[in-house]
Amino acid sequence: MEQQYSKIMVAVDGSNEAELAFRKAVNVAKRNQAELLLAHVIDTRAFQTVSSFDNVLAEQATDMAKQTLDDYEAEAKKDGVEHISKVIEYGAPKVMIANQIPENNQIDLIMLGATGLNAVERLFIGSVSEYVIRNAGCDVLIVRTDLDNKIPEEEE
Repeated sequence: MEQQYSKIMVAVDGSNEAELAFRKAVNVAKRNQAELLLAHVIDTRAFQTVSSFDNVLAEQATDMAKQTLDDYEAEAKKDGVEHISKVIEYGAPKVMIANQIPENNQIDLIMLGATGLNAVERLFIGSVSEYVIRNAGCDVLIVRTDLDNKIPEEEE
């Protein structure tokens, strides 16, 4: 029996790596006739560095996330994905992407773009993709290449 995924989550943040993951997630969702969950996590730790927390910053981040997800949703529909849902969460992206969002949404495949952190950055902050690989309760696919399985030129 062939493996079928029924609910695929792709984490998107507007980066080039997330764009590659999104493109492949659309194809996998179509092949599996699966629901595609577009997820964006607003890292609340970024607001902790602001001396006086400003609700305007949080609202702006949320508005930008909504627009990003709406754009991805329109593109996925145009490309033929029939079942699409969206979620915006707040907190630590690693934990949200690896655990909370998949558990709350019965995800059976997580697709992520490979991060561009160097060795020193990984040592101190760790990469989201590394954390998700180690902690997710479902399959994880880290996307490094475009739809032709080629590394995009700016990353070579």
